[in-house]
Amino acid sequence: MKKKLEISLGSFSDKGIKADNDDCLASQVPESHVLKNKGIVVAIADGMSSSEAGKEASHACVNGFINDYYSTPDSWTVQNSTQKILSALNSWLYSRGHTDYQSTKGMVTTLTILILKSTTAHIFHIGDSRIYRLRDGEFEQLTRDHRFWISDEKNYLNRAMGIDLHLDIDYRKVPLEKDDIFLLSTDGIHDFISAKSLKEILNSSSSKNYDSDLLKQKCTEIAQEASNNKSDDNLSLQLLKIKNLPLSEEKEVLQKAHELPFPPPLEPGMIFDGYIILKELHASNRTQIYSAIHQESNTQVILKTPSVNFEDNEHFIEQFLHEEWAGKRIDSPYVLKVITPEKKPHSLYYVTEFLEGVTLREWMQQNPLPSVDLVTPIVKQIAQGLRAFHRLEMLHQDLKPENIIISSEGKVKIIDFGSVKIAGINELKKSTSDEENILGTVNYSAPEFYLGQSGGERSDLYSLAVITYELLNNSLPFGKEMPDKANYRQLSQLQYVASIHQNPMVPNWMDGAIKKALSLDIKMRHEDVFEFLHDLQHPNPHFLNTTAVPLIERNPMLFWKSLSILSLLINLILLYYLTKN
Repeated sequence: MKKKLEISLGSFSDKGIKADNDDCLASQVPESHVLKNKGIVVAIADGMSSSEAGKEASHACVNGFINDYYSTPDSWTVQNSTQKILSALNSWLYSRGHTDYQSTKGMVTTLTILILKSTTAHIFHIGDSRIYRLRDGEFEQLTRDHRFWISDEKNYLNRAMGIDLHLDIDYRKVPLEKDDIFLLSTDGIHDFISAKSLKEILNSSSSKNYDSDLLKQKCTEIAQEASNNKSDDNLSLQLLKIKNLPLSEEKEVLQKAHELPFPPPLEPGMIFDGYIILKELHASNRTQIYSAIHQESNTQVILKTPSVNFEDNEHFIEQFLHEEWAGKRIDSPYVLKVITPEKKPHSLYYVTEFLEGVTLREWMQQNPLPSVDLVTPIVKQIAQGLRAFHRLEMLHQDLKPENIIISSEGKVKIIDFGSVKIAGINELKKSTSDEENILGTVNYSAPEFYLGQSGGERSDLYSLAVITYELLNNSLPFGKEMPDKANYRQLSQLQYVASIHQNPMVPNWMDGAIKKALSLDIKMRHEDVFEFLHDLQHPNPHFLNTTAVPLIERNPMLFWKSLSILSLLINLILLYYLTKN
């Protein structure tokens, strides 16, 4: 049976000597794939007692965060999901505090969140609530208080939810180990019981014996100790113990590969897993692609199978499984749709919709110098497809004309998920390196991949800009093949060839947009594909060339022809005058 992330949890919250309890705590332990993709959330908040709606603020943050977190895409990283939600919550608190309560202290609260995903703990923290960890008898505070001390007896919170529109959240991640115990507490607890006393209470029982009942008992014991020490605040804390950890991502992939064998070679007419094989469409040393008919629905589909050459290659198997995972999560009319089979597959393969059309490479060969009006809608559709990847924190990383299908009606779809980088999956691994494998294609891969730098959305933008240039000019933007990884130092010698030298019909402002998107420095490109698309469709004053380009630069052949004709005319005129005289 597969191991999964399991915890024991106990909690306690009481108003103490106060009239009301401004604290809020909650947790959520989901099941199945949600547990793997999103993890377990444990949160605690302490509404500022001097604010007018501290209790409302703490409950809005804790409950609102947990509800929204599990609604974010699986492909997003924990950090991205959390920061987007917290930014929205903070803006709401700040706005409510100023409108409903007309005060900068209207709705203010601390917030401390612990998210356990796979074998990693993600900690988000603002204010003076705390997270401690007990491991092998050692007790450590993992957060720092955001307090400004005026004197030994007087201090105030200098960072909290709802204080300012600008949100400054502490974030860190730490590896998990079996039997780790985490304590989340508000200041009514830890301000009135020392770390030494907390450690003694927790160490009085072996961590291996901690179940939910014992954790609840310990929470009550700690709260009682703080109360005995004259705590003048609400008393809230949560204790959790790591009971089991899942397999590492690499081991899990390998286990799944052993469960499902590689498919046999498929031949036309074969019936395979409920599909009638029609013909092989493409084969490489890595994969095979077949057209097939689903027997029950009589629907034509595509089957993609891995090559047996990679049966023992863990990295290849992982990448193939992630292709299907990514494809199933993208829902866009501009991206190939991956179909979820009704019955469980008996071997490693995946199914996609069947597309009619040609690759963009074939279309370019048929249309060597298309008009700007014909190119723009194609680029726009590719950009919208890329945006579908980027919204889910995925990078395509291998955008090229061969990986784009265009129908006879001009409808475009991005295909092939073989090089897709999924942020939410990447963080499950113990270590990742963007430079380990450059999966893109020379001439279309962004130069940062060859310079040992991390890629991003602007790397996909670079690939789109190469395709745009090639569509308009029937050539590559730097006038020659890009250097490969072994010769990447030659990148500095590359010179962009203005479109006017290739196709005088391309407006200079459009060429300026393309040139910017093809900057060798990733920071100099557009922010995203839609900004590039806007500049491609609307003249940007920064790209308008007010100085007329000489004819010799725009069209050297026409220049020399014109010069020859002019020279001939001058000679004829001189000859005419000489003969008359």
